[in-house]
Amino acid sequence: MSRTYFGTDGVRGTANQSPITAELALRLGMATARYFRRSKDRRHTVVIGKDTRLSGYMLENALTAGFTSAGMDVNLFGPLPTPGVATLTRSLRADLGVMITASHNLYQDNGIKLFGPDGFKLSDSAEMEIETLMEADPAEALVGSSAIGRAKRVDDAQARYIEIVKATFPRQMRLSGLRIVVDCANGAAYKVAPRVLWELGADVIPINDKPDGFNINEDCGAVAPIDLSMQVLKYRADLGVALDGDADRVILCDETGRIVDGDQLIGLIALAWKKAGKLQGDRIVATVMSNIALEQKLNSVGIELERTQVGDRYVVEAMRAGASNIGGEQSGHIVLSDFATTGDALIAALQVLALLVESQKPASDLLRVFEPAPQILKNIRYKRDQNPLEADAVKTAIESGEKKLNGKGRLLVRKSGTEPVIRVMGEGERTTVSPVINSIIAAIESVLN
Repeated sequence: MSRTYFGTDGVRGTANQSPITAELALRLGMATARYFRRSKDRRHTVVIGKDTRLSGYMLENALTAGFTSAGMDVNLFGPLPTPGVATLTRSLRADLGVMITASHNLYQDNGIKLFGPDGFKLSDSAEMEIETLMEADPAEALVGSSAIGRAKRVDDAQARYIEIVKATFPRQMRLSGLRIVVDCANGAAYKVAPRVLWELGADVIPINDKPDGFNINEDCGAVAPIDLSMQVLKYRADLGVALDGDADRVILCDETGRIVDGDQLIGLIALAWKKAGKLQGDRIVATVMSNIALEQKLNSVGIELERTQVGDRYVVEAMRAGASNIGGEQSGHIVLSDFATTGDALIAALQVLALLVESQKPASDLLRVFEPAPQILKNIRYKRDQNPLEADAVKTAIESGEKKLNGKGRLLVRKSGTEPVIRVMGEGERTTVSPVINSIIAAIESVLN
């Protein structure tokens, strides 16, 4: 049975259009409260964080109304990274955590991510049950007048999260002498990211740290790190750190301006933890998008790489099933389960910085773990009511491409789980892969036009 509202990372869409409306948020709050309110003998609490989108105010208020009407107390964090919400859900012993964000999307979109009391994202089955409750009579969720929940602002949420993140950095180390440019993407970490690095001793140059409700992820951050690269060169910095809008993914830049993606960072941390005896099971988890050269590099030193479908929730599920403590995605979601239950950009960046301090090498020497196999990735937008991958012409083009690449490369064609985009990725020699990619793109465009 397919889900109606939830995708690979919560509910997401264009703000103030179905499904991301105040009415939907109200119903989601009421239904989720019913799902998590398991006892009548105690108060139940939900914590809510958000990024910096204008529509966050609308969704925050609607969710609060839904939860309180169904008898849950609400603690409002304000702007806070997604991993901060996940961590504080568990730390504060809340029954539920909610993050209002569309992650790396532009301001026009927004979404709602849910975390259970253990700080992990909800399972598919839990989301299905919540969707079923959303379709029920709303009156069934309402509590009596004396049992309505209370809502309050939590003023120290950012300070709590900052201390949690700093505690993951080796206690005997400092970042003194390092000049770091941090691109906050005008998003949820615009205050906490510069503060963490500064308090650990770095000379910090924050950029894109002035959100106005509209500029989140706009030509900045982990999805557009060109500005970071330019600023690193301008200020002669030792390293650049780029976050996305909700700070659950990170991309780095070395002192030469070269961008370093999640695959390189995962490889670097995995090799270091293997050497230190901290890598559980000598295995990590990545997705089908990760470069084949990462897998080959890890295999050469006895580290197994397990692949999952795209989405950090699937990475985490595989990590938990196989007792792995490192997982992530090429896009910069890096999950280090020794410290966090979900991707945390700041914690991942600090682990790399610790290795940088320890090595006494420039970032350009440390961060190039393997030579990546050539990849071509192209995105095609479509309307939400279209389904181009079901067209016969597109299926034929994909089948033909797979035959041509058999033994000479890798092909992946999929819908994004977070926005109406088809992603077409080919890996291998460009002269072989490029014609295959172009033929699939042409077939998809012919269906859409």
